Amino acid sequence: MSVKELLNRTKYVIRYPWNIFKKKAPLISYITGRLVTMLFLLFFLGFALFGLMELAPGDIVDQMMTQQLMSSMDGGKNSGSSINNSLGEKSFSEEQMTQLRQEFGLDKPFYIQYLKWLNRVLVHHDLGTSLISRAPVSFLLMSRIWNSVLLNLISLVFITLFSFILGVYFSSKAGTKLDIGVTFFALFFHAFPGLLLLILLQLGASVTGAFPVTAYPDFPFSQAPVKFTFSYLHHIFLPLFASFLGGVGGTLRMIRSTMLDQMGLPYIFALRARGISEKRVYLNHAFRNTLNPYITGSANLLASLFSGSLVLEIIFAYPGIGRLMYEAVLQQDINLVLANSMFTSALVLVGMVISDILLAFVDPRIRYGKE
Repeated sequence: MSVKELLNRTKYVIRYPWNIFKKKAPLISYITGRLVTMLFLLFFLGFALFGLMELAPGDIVDQMMTQQLMSSMDGGKNSGSSINNSLGEKSFSEEQMTQLRQEFGLDKPFYIQYLKWLNRVLVHHDLGTSLISRAPVSFLLMSRIWNSVLLNLISLVFITLFSFILGVYFSSKAGTKLDIGVTFFALFFHAFPGLLLLILLQLGASVTGAFPVTAYPDFPFSQAPVKFTFSYLHHIFLPLFASFLGGVGGTLRMIRSTMLDQMGLPYIFALRARGISEKRVYLNHAFRNTLNPYITGSANLLASLFSGSLVLEIIFAYPGIGRLMYEAVLQQDINLVLANSMFTSALVLVGMVISDILLAFVDPRIRYGKE
């Protein structure tokens, strides 16, 4: 048997049961295929992240040496002429730096480091330890990730709710002065720089004192759950408001334009000719067809919220995963950077799979896996 025949037979053995499974359960087979694709994407993402960190100048050992030198200089300022002695005592030697790189595995090529990291995660279910704080990466992620997820989910709910309400309403008022004014402000805030908006809101909070300049209470939830809840809502109002203004503009305009497109289609004229009320035409028919583009774009909206929360968390000192990622990149903590990026990317990819599944339930014309 030739190599070509062997490859063809192998493909047949793999594809034949898959095709049978695909015909019997098209949606489940589609979900399975998307999950497998997601795993491949995460694999190549991690490989690219290790490569990019390798290209960055210096490494975490250099960062540690710099921190030692800075602390030595601070100590020297306090002790006068003892600065040179303290530098000599506290700075790393070449042998110590080489030993640290071997301990962290930084002396190996980046692809070897990545394969070792994958083996540790998949086999031992261990994300490793932070090279700077020496704390478990899983502990650092779990202490921050839910703060970011909660903040972004609240933003997504408010953006979705108000976008649909205002988009459907102003599509019925198309061409009026109110519609033109709202469309102008929606476009204005959608194009307004998010960083500048956050800074202006924080300055306003600092001047007026109406809201805190930080986005998280200064006491834990376990100390006073009810008080923490109200304090948390008070603290995150401005960040949520900035996220809402930046996200509602594009979504509102998309829903409004989709509604206007639907209202001009022949089936709408047919429904009106049959005497169906305008309310039913809007809500039961045209509105339902606006769900498809929103569901398709909701995963991108969630991804943009997570990427935008990086700046938000830094400016408002919010203890989220974006701020953790920023600190890890500055310190070149590869274990923390990789685990953080993979977790956030996995959330976005899962959101895309969920949006595709929702499309199949919302639109009966979509049947995955069928001709």
